[in-house]
Formats: sequence, C-alpha cells, structure tokens
Amino acid sequence: MCWSAEADLVAGVGIAAVGVACVRRVRRGRDLPLAALPLLLGVHQMVEAAVWASDGGSGPAPLAWTVMALPLLALWVPAGVLCAAPRSARRGPTVPLAVGVVTAAVLAYVLATRPVRAEIRGHTVGYVMDLPHAPVLTVGYLVATVGSLLLSGDRGLRVLGILAGAGALICWVLWRMEFVSTWCAFAAVCSVVLLGWVNARRAR
Repeated sequence: MCWSAEADLVAGVGIAAVGVACVRRVRRGRDLPLAALPLLLGVHQMVEAAVWASDGGSGPAPLAWTVMALPLLALWVPAGVLCAAPRSARRGPTVPLAVGVVTAAVLAYVLATRPVRAEIRGHTVGYVMDLPHAPVLTVGYLVATVGSLLLSGDRGLRVLGILAGAGALICWVLWRMEFVSTWCAFAAVCSVVLLGWVNARRAR
C-alpha cells in the first residue's frame, strides 16, 4: 500500500523492474519463484493504483488486490523458500508451507464467497471483508510468510524475513493511525534485498 495512486504506480513500476532484473539473473530454476516475487509485488502496487483511481468501492481491482495480498502470498512465499532452501535445511520451511496451504485455502474460500470493499481513508486504503477467525488467520499468514524466511537456512533470506517482519509491524501501526501507508517502501527495500540475494547465488 502506498499513500496515493501516483506513488503506487511509480513504486509498482520500480519494483517490477527490480523483479525483471532478479529473474534475468537467476541461474537455478529452484530460485525462480522467489526471484519473481518483486514482479508480483510490483503488479500488486499497480493494481492498488487502480483502486485509488476508482475511489475505492467494490469491483475487480479491490478483489484482485486482496487475492494477491492474502491467499497468493501466503502460498507463494513459503513454496518459493522451500524450493530455494538448501537440502540440509528443507525441514525448516516445510511447516510454514503447510500452514500457508491451509491459510491460503481458507482465505481463498472467504474471498470467493464474501464481498470485498476498498475504502479511501485519507492517505491510506482500507480493505473491508468479513474475515472469520481473523487473529488465527493473521498468525497463520505471518508463520507462512515471515516464518518461512526465518527458517530458510539461508542467511540472505533470514535478513529478508527480519525486514519483512519489522516492515509489517511498522506499516500496520501507521495504517491503524490512518496516517500514511508505507508498505510500498518496504516492498521496494525487500525487492532490492532479493536482488542482492540473487546476485550472491549467481556469484556462488
């Protein structure tokens, strides 16, 4: 989330460009899902630019944003980590992946059966949905995404996990205050860290 349509669009293009660089520099096929993550994040920002432009409400853009943010990332990140993890450390990301599969399935069911509405709140966008057992799903989501990175057995991915966890906390606090959305900045930082991770893998 960014603080305006223009910021989302600029951030999305920049993050997607980092994603293209990541994908082009990958040498191992198993690293491709994580290397492509900035591409997904960049498209995600561009979708939210469309949400801003339509002044919120319900429709394809808010639904697409929510699908990408919730079930897709809950599955993509731990699956990508498991693919990239060294053989000696693959037991670590297995549990987060299992949690991610369950969490993504529940979130996908909710999004398929209940409406999603976006609300413009000053310099933030709020996505309103009837989410059952929200605290449990939030924990499952964090275990799947941040937890998989921390248990990856890879130093670069552990750094990314720490950044993602800290970024999520800071962004949540600022969003709750309805001050400004800053996730696009953290997505950009995480994407640059992923580019560094890809370059390090390429060098090895």
